[in-house]
Amino acid sequence: MPDGQWMLKGREFANCNCAYGCPCQFNALPTYGHCHGLAVLEIEEGYHGDTRLDGLRGGGIYCFPGPIHEGKGEGVLIIDTRASPQQRKTLLRIFSGEDTEPAATIWAVFAAMVEKMHEPVFADIDFTIDIAGRRARAAVAGLAEMRGEPILNPVTGLEHRVCIEQPNGFEFTVAEIGRGWSKTRGPVAIELADSYGQFANIHLCQSGVVR
Repeated sequence: MPDGQWMLKGREFANCNCAYGCPCQFNALPTYGHCHGLAVLEIEEGYHGDTRLDGLRGGGIYCFPGPIHEGKGEGVLIIDTRASPQQRKTLLRIFSGEDTEPAATIWAVFAAMVEKMHEPVFADIDFTIDIAGRRARAAVAGLAEMRGEPILNPVTGLEHRVCIEQPNGFEFTVAEIGRGWSKTRGPVAIELADSYGQFANIHLCQSGVVR
């Protein structure tokens, strides 16, 4: 059982190199055989034991040479500079899959598949997201920029809406799907353009998605 009780409820934008309908969400192989992606999260309500985490932001950047389940990945975690030393410690534990049942959250899964985790980055994180509108912008000072937009119908030019629902997933219950652009620097440098974008409310604890 986990050593600590925790809960995070918030909003997330994620972008990876797969096509709009990321095959990984359906237990298929990634579009191009490898996985490069990143995500930013704003915590609306959260705690780890007695430590409150409300209002903080965080994220992670990951690269896997093949499908995620084959491992050999590298990553870097991002923590809001506004976090106190204790908040930084607890967020790093959660994002590293600690104090969590095995494979219960996306962070626990990624942590198990990463071969090289770089030193965490503590940075200012600007983040805005409209989940229903499928739009987001994020900037991690000195490290990353992201933006998300709706998919457009190639014939009419109108916004196209599609969702992914995962009753038994380890990240979200329902996600709005769009497209994204991202560029990162530092130890895990990637560049994504017009690829899979995910806009979701998340509610996770040490046992997985709270339903």
